[in-house]
Formats: sequence, structure tokens, C-alpha cells
Amino acid sequence: MFGTSGIRGTVGSDVTASLALSIGRALGSEGYDRVVVGYDARESGTMLEHALTAGLQECGADVIRVGEHPTPTIARASEWFDADASAVVTASHNPPTDNGVKLWTESGRAFGADRREAIARRVREDDYELASWDAVGGERHRDVDDRHRSALRASVDLPDSCTVVVDVGNGTGEVTAEVLTDLGCTVTTLNGQRDGRFPGRPSEPTEETCRGLQTYVAQTDADLGIAHDGDADRMMAVDGDGNFVDGDILLALFGRDAASTGDRIAVPVNTSLAVDDAVATVGADVVRTRVGDVFVAEKCAEAGVVFGGEPSGAWIWGDETPCPDGPLAACKLVELVTSRGPLSDLVDEIDTYPLRRENVETDDKTRVLEQVEKRVRDEYDDIDHRDGVRIATDDGWFLVRASGTQPLVRVTAEARTESDVDQLFDEAMALVEEVTTTVTA
Repeated sequence: MFGTSGIRGTVGSDVTASLALSIGRALGSEGYDRVVVGYDARESGTMLEHALTAGLQECGADVIRVGEHPTPTIARASEWFDADASAVVTASHNPPTDNGVKLWTESGRAFGADRREAIARRVREDDYELASWDAVGGERHRDVDDRHRSALRASVDLPDSCTVVVDVGNGTGEVTAEVLTDLGCTVTTLNGQRDGRFPGRPSEPTEETCRGLQTYVAQTDADLGIAHDGDADRMMAVDGDGNFVDGDILLALFGRDAASTGDRIAVPVNTSLAVDDAVATVGADVVRTRVGDVFVAEKCAEAGVVFGGEPSGAWIWGDETPCPDGPLAACKLVELVTSRGPLSDLVDEIDTYPLRRENVETDDKTRVLEQVEKRVRDEYDDIDHRDGVRIATDDGWFLVRASGTQPLVRVTAEARTESDVDQLFDEAMALVEEVTTTVTA
């Protein structure tokens, strides 16, 4: 039921009011007695929020309803209101046809595997503890706008102002523009009207979907551009020349800034060597996790891990909040630019390496991964099984990983030279294609 970042799917088939009611019932039955509930700008958000709230109250939980806000705002609200959990009705960067639910602990960290399975089991087995007529939960409405804005303002110190363009993507991330204005920046917004159909651009902030932001920044005197997804847990950026900044580069910049000697940075297994090399310059190390911000967040809770992130745009400063917070990342990036110089110059400081990716179609990706694992055991020494199969060599690495949503096996390779990456990629592809042929024969 849970993917790498909550429950999500197509409204009306995968995600229904009935499912939201069941999730609420499961939360209440698991002993979450005080729960913050909110939603993003999607058309189905209020419907699903009503159902989720009803399920919670039906099982005796009190609900704090905060309304339409970014996911990080609602996740943080667990701690602000001394709640046992937060539930956000959102499908994050997915298309407008989708919706879902993300669950957060009392500290604002995403539910771990045990908590997710407890909820999933109750939904599967229709196992709920319904309250008697005189013990149903109550509800309160609370405002959280000022709390998040205050936390963001306190998180950075801008030595100078700058000009920033914020592409809200018709989502809930306008708090970024508000806080940067509070901090003295000159701010222009694009796609600033909340609209769950996402008419301005697709919700996920990628180089392709952020063409409008790139063009606008390039044609103005803006210092940089910021882009959020629909629920503003992600943040990507454009430099002052209108160039989209690769997620691995942002991860390297944030990691290098956050770490010092002996510290560690949490990154998923598909992260570039550029991050390893960047944090090594300040005496820090990289520790790898499974792909998914929930796994990065879990690692960020460990001693000595000062920052974590995913190249897709989720950034976590664990000493400030354990959830990915796009507006916080935006403020941190503006702080970097105002204190250390133009974003384009900072990007140029990061060494990058050739990387190749390709997908292989298969209707049995599980068996393909099993066979790949068997075949690499005797050929390679450094094998990481946390998420697919990642092989590290003296020259680089390759990763064979099953897609979480499509009938695909993803093959990625990176090395410090073109010849080395070609050799690693060809080895990985030959292995996957041979195994795929054998499995489907």
C-alpha cells in the first residue's frame, strides 16, 4: 500500500474516500490519539481530508485541522501542537489525476517501515477499534502559517539581499516567496495561483518542466530561480543565467556547506560521485540509503549525519526538521548565494562525471533482480544490496534497480572518465539483458 513516499494513486480507482476513511480508522486504532490533518491544492483534497478526519474521529482520535498547506508545514505541525502524528492528503509531484496520504510522526519524521505496515495491515484486514457514541474524537481548527514562516526566517542569515524568482507550480509553496520577501529579497512569483489542475506546468520540477522559469530568469536580472512541486516538499533551482541546476550538484553544494570533518551526509544509492568528492573536501563522508526520502530521513536521525538529500529535490536538515522542506531548502540556497557568490560559480566548483542511464522492460523485474544478484556475487567484491544491486569498483559504480511503479529495471553507471563509464555500463547492460532473456524464455 505504501510506496517510497506515502500512499498515492489515481483518484476514483486507487485512492478513494473509502480508502482515506480506512487510513483514518487505522491511525486511530493504532493509538494515535491526537493527529494533525491537512491537504495540498489538489481538487480531491478536501473530499479525502473529510473522509480521513471522519475515520480518525470514529476511532476516538482528536483531530487538529490546519487546512491547505505545504506538506512540510503540516509535518512540522505535529511537534508544534504536541500531536502524535500528522497526515497530509497529497500526491506530491504526481499529476493532477492522483492523490494520496503521507504520514508523519510526532517529531515530523516520515512513518518508518513498522508504522507503515501496522497501518497497512489494519486496512487490509478491516481491523478497527471503533469508539462508542460518547467517545468519538473531537476537532479543532488551527492556523500554522506564522509558525512555518517564523521557523524559516530563523533558519538563515542573509548577509545581503538578492533577486529571486519563485515558481510555485500552482501548488502550496508560496511561503517561500513570502519568507524571502520578509528577509529583504526582491521576489517575483510564477504560477502563483493555487490550482490543483497544475495548469502552469506539470507538478514535478524538472529541467523539462521548468523551461518557463529558466527563460524568465535568463531574461531578467534575477540572481536565481526556485521551483517547487505541488506540496512544496521538493525544491529545485535555476542559476542566474537560466541554467537548470542538476539535483546531484545541489546535493553536493548543500552537503559541503552543512558538513565538517568527521560528519556524514545521507544520500540514496543512485547519487553521483560528485557528492562524495565535494564533501570529502571538508573532511566528511557519504553514507548511502535506499531510494526514497523516508530512508534518507531515517539515516539523518543517526549521530553524526548532519544532512541528507535526494537528487530529485528532497532536502533534510535533521537538526531543524526531519522532513523534506522545500521552502527551507530555498532559503538555505539563497543564503549560500548571498554569502558565497553567484549560483553559477558555486556550480562550477563541483566536479562532475559522465553518467549513463537506461531502462530495460520486463514483466518480472523481481526475478530479474534476483538473478542479477546471484551472478554478481563471484565477480565483484563491493556489492550493496540495500536497493537493487549497486557495484562499486576502483573506476566507478553501476546500479541495477527495479522501478517502483513501472515494469522496468533501471540501469545506471558512473565513472570519472568516459571510457570507464562506457565499460561499466556495457557490463551492467549485458548482464541485465542476458538475465532478462533467460527469465522470460
